[in-house]
Amino acid sequence: MPEWRPRPLRRRGRHPEPVMSHRESAPEHSMDPRAADERPLADRPLIDTAIYRHGVRISTPESLSETYRQLPGADGTMAWIGLYRPAEEELLAAADEFDLHKLAVEDAIVAHQRPKIERYGDTLFVVLRAATYLDDVEEVNFGELHLFVGPNFVLTVRHGQAPDLSVVRRRMETDQDLLRRGPEAVLYAVLDHVVDGYAPVIAGLQNDIDEIETEVFDFEPHVSRRIYELSREVIEFQRATRPLLAILRSLEAGFEKYQIDEELQRYLRDVADHATTVAERVDGFRQMLDNILAVNATLVTQAQNEEMKRMTEASYAQNEEIKRISSWAAILFAPTLIGTVYGMNFDVIPELHWTLGYPFAILLMLVVCLSLYAIFKRRNWL
Repeated sequence: MPEWRPRPLRRRGRHPEPVMSHRESAPEHSMDPRAADERPLADRPLIDTAIYRHGVRISTPESLSETYRQLPGADGTMAWIGLYRPAEEELLAAADEFDLHKLAVEDAIVAHQRPKIERYGDTLFVVLRAATYLDDVEEVNFGELHLFVGPNFVLTVRHGQAPDLSVVRRRMETDQDLLRRGPEAVLYAVLDHVVDGYAPVIAGLQNDIDEIETEVFDFEPHVSRRIYELSREVIEFQRATRPLLAILRSLEAGFEKYQIDEELQRYLRDVADHATTVAERVDGFRQMLDNILAVNATLVTQAQNEEMKRMTEASYAQNEEIKRISSWAAILFAPTLIGTVYGMNFDVIPELHWTLGYPFAILLMLVVCLSLYAIFKRRNWL
């Protein structure tokens, strides 16, 4: 981070070679999914802009051009400009006045950038992703914030409702000792606000994971889908929080080189501690969800195996019953068959006029039935 000694802003006209002409779109402009904003520039005022001297607001310009005109070159003076989804023309005008690098301006126009920190001369370009948790739909809503931090100015560009930088501005204005430390103090305050905003998201995700654990062991039918959807939210949240550690390490690495105020060094280390805690919690959430998904798959497999076992046992019992019924049917069928033969009305039957014919037929039926019973019993069909 450069040494933030306030110095006069170079007042100049347009670049001989403009950063980006109004007729030329950024190379990534076709990637921008945002709907075109058809409102005139006059209908899209700044969210807030102010000029501070030694931590005290001395002016509240109503436009970018007025801010440029009023920004003096005295020591301890700083401009803080807040924009919300600005038009390309507005960013190009700011880039021309504050000598912002065209690559950083292209990123700010298109948005949808990963969190990062880049240095262009004496200006830092920082991209952050704030997060809010929507409990009713179990989703993490992300907002993108771009910061241009120069020697005597801070330009914030928001591409979403979060974070609410008005809270940061009010906090800074009530702490003049912090605000007078310059643009890097504003960068600290914004980083601190974004990291603190992750706490409700962590709490919401933890609550959902606790509910999912209960549902898994209660065998809720749609818990697998819920695990998958929450895992996607955790992964997206991880992409927003993990790069913060590299951003803060980069800032810490420049403490000595750029002679950063010792008090701000403490503040930034505190933010780094909180960011590390958040990153570790998010990593833990992802691991927990992976484990829960594996446990759920195991429980589902066990439940399926138990169901197959019950079905097999039921089929076995059914087969046993069928065997018993079939055995008794065969036993009863044998005497019926013998009786049917002797019941035929033919004149020439060998035993028809035999005195012992009837006892013989009864005995034959009994022998056949007892023989079948013995055979089925030996095979455990009865």
